[in-house]
Parts: sequence; C-alpha cells; structure tokens
Amino acid sequence: MADKVNEVVSCHNVDHWKEQFETGKTSGKLVVIDFTASWCAPCRFISPILTDLAKKTPNVLFLKVDVDELKTVAEDFKVDAMPTFVFLKDGMEIDRVVGAKKEALVELVAKHAASTSTSTETVAVTPSAI
Repeated sequence: MADKVNEVVSCHNVDHWKEQFETGKTSGKLVVIDFTASWCAPCRFISPILTDLAKKTPNVLFLKVDVDELKTVAEDFKVDAMPTFVFLKDGMEIDRVVGAKKEALVELVAKHAASTSTSTETVAVTPSAI
C-alpha cells in the first residue's frame, strides 16, 4: 500500500485547530503554520509552494489558518501581516517568516525538519528543488 502524501491541513474552526495543534505538539514533528487570508495576493502566490514543500517533507505537519476565520488563533500568535509562517516544536515557537519569502521558507523548513527528524532518513529539501 502506498504511503499517504503529506499535505497542508486547513483549519476552519477552533476545535479542528486545537486538535491539529495538539497532534503536532505531541508528535515531536516540526509544525509549520501558514497564517493566510483569502484576499491576500502574496498568500495565493506562496500557497502552491507550501503544498509542494508538504509533499516533499512528510515528517513536517503543515497547517493553514485563515486569519479571518480564526481571528483568535492569529491574535494568539501575534500575526499582523500575511502570509506569516510560524514554526513550532513541542508547541513552542522556534522561528517565523513574515511575507511570501520562498527561499527563507524553504531554508527554514529544511533546517528545522532536519533537526527534528526522529527517523534515519535525511531530509533533502533545497530551494532549487521547489
């Protein structure tokens, strides 16, 4: 049976968000939260790049939060620009990218995914691969 392809999980309500946040917190995985908005052109630009990153890094949990749908979550993370990518390990913020900065996003995913990888497989994501 083929492995399920990793994808970006969209959280549309607080209960789903809390469930995904707890899953990421207890899994030991790197969690990357994409704070986005439907009206945000840079968010639409970076979205397919994030989807591609998710497919290439199965050991990372990618979450998408629309700031208009989940205002309280965006406020909790002090998000004031879109897109904002928050990197979490064990529920704690370890890094952040503000803006549709493809290279910075790819580099930080590779850096933090490699440092949190619990398996023997290596994570080989480079900016040129995306």
